[in-house]
Amino acid sequence: MAKRVQVVLSEDVLSLGRNGDLVEVAPGYARNFLVPTGKAVPVTAAVLRQVEHRRAKEAERQAALKAEAEALKTALTTIGRFVVKKQTGGDDVLFGTVTNGDVADAIEAATEKAVERRDISVPDIHRTGTYKVVVKLHPEVTAELNLEVVSF
Repeated sequence: MAKRVQVVLSEDVLSLGRNGDLVEVAPGYARNFLVPTGKAVPVTAAVLRQVEHRRAKEAERQAALKAEAEALKTALTTIGRFVVKKQTGGDDVLFGTVTNGDVADAIEAATEKAVERRDISVPDIHRTGTYKVVVKLHPEVTAELNLEVVSF
């Protein structure tokens, strides 16, 4: 069995790892491709310290993002309900439907904070009334909002 060498990736390499990962590869692959193209650096004590420092900074950044998402969730639940005005026909049936973009606009109008519309799950809404909407603020933080659809 051939000896393997350890390298730290400097950028994402498909099917090998992400930037900052410590991986074991064949010596020829490291010597002939990864190191000359700048995709990896050989492992030294200084490089390992640098990798650990980067990981600590990234963990700190992720914790700050999660705390910000928790604060926004608290603000959204404090507001309680959001109102979306849509044009209706007979029997309170909407012309069209309520989209996640409409909900994002209502949230931004109420809180002055932008929420990514792709992270909002809206049920099929074709009538006026009150509905539950789920907003994913962070991979670990979701908020359930009350959405009231009214006619104008």
